[in-house]
Amino acid sequence: MSEAAAVHRGDAPVHIVAEGLRHVYKGGTVALDGVDLEIATGLFGLLGPNGAGKSTLMRIMCTLLVPTAGRLRVGSHDVVQERRAVRRLVGYLPQEFGAWRLHRVEEVVDTLARLSGIADKTRRRQRVRAVLEQVGLDEVSDRKVKKLSGGMVRRLGVAQALVHEPQVIIVDEPTVGLDPEERLRFRQLMASLGRDRTIVLSTHIVADLGSGCTDLALIDTGKIVFRGSPADLVARAKGTVFQIAEDRLPAGMEKVSRTKNAEGVKVRAVCKAGQVPDGAEIISDATLEEAYLSFMVARDRVDAVRADEEEA
Repeated sequence: MSEAAAVHRGDAPVHIVAEGLRHVYKGGTVALDGVDLEIATGLFGLLGPNGAGKSTLMRIMCTLLVPTAGRLRVGSHDVVQERRAVRRLVGYLPQEFGAWRLHRVEEVVDTLARLSGIADKTRRRQRVRAVLEQVGLDEVSDRKVKKLSGGMVRRLGVAQALVHEPQVIIVDEPTVGLDPEERLRFRQLMASLGRDRTIVLSTHIVADLGSGCTDLALIDTGKIVFRGSPADLVARAKGTVFQIAEDRLPAGMEKVSRTKNAEGVKVRAVCKAGQVPDGAEIISDATLEEAYLSFMVARDRVDAVRADEEEA
């Protein structure tokens, strides 16, 4: 539901609020270190390199992990003290969803609908058909999971997360391994779903957020290091994104993209503030990816981001 729709129905919009959230794994690894965060209705992006703490935060939101300290509420419900109530509100798509290889698509969603508490057979059948149509799988409902493409499997994961009509959907690293066309389809689906509910999309691939994301946080080494809109992050990159002939790019500068034309090869790159090389053209319309890389360059963390992108 959008906040307007929620008010019209008489429901309170479901926000997620984390206060002083901390989690330490056995062995002493600090995954979250004092996270304060509020997430409202719409598509919310959680950016950061692998190992930054994103998945730990997602698992706490879904009541799959108990934090070491601090608290997190989904709506008015505490994720530790009121786990059942939270689970009724939340749909979760983990990084890996493909354990139903020998089952038909419709069987998978029907089974998970029953586990979600939809006992009435007629209502469940209607709901299963509705969500399969919503994610574009209605024409392959009789197909076994092992016969689906990677993108279809991810959409099946969305269907099972949606089937009990949750007000919050939590999606962890949704497009790893998908081809560009499936990534685009997935972004469009998330933008559509974000119009009437809260979606938390965790990723290290900036393009996954798409144009539907209007609010985001950047987490690194267990801490929230940026909080604002995509436009805010882009504004912070002012003066650090530039274009230059490739043979004039100083060693150590972070290259983002490369183009070739009649004048030769040019690259777009990012640097720390005040380090734009001589002869470079400052870019005034930086992309969100460039802004993210610029932010991480300033933190000397761009190697972690690049390692993630190569892995993806």
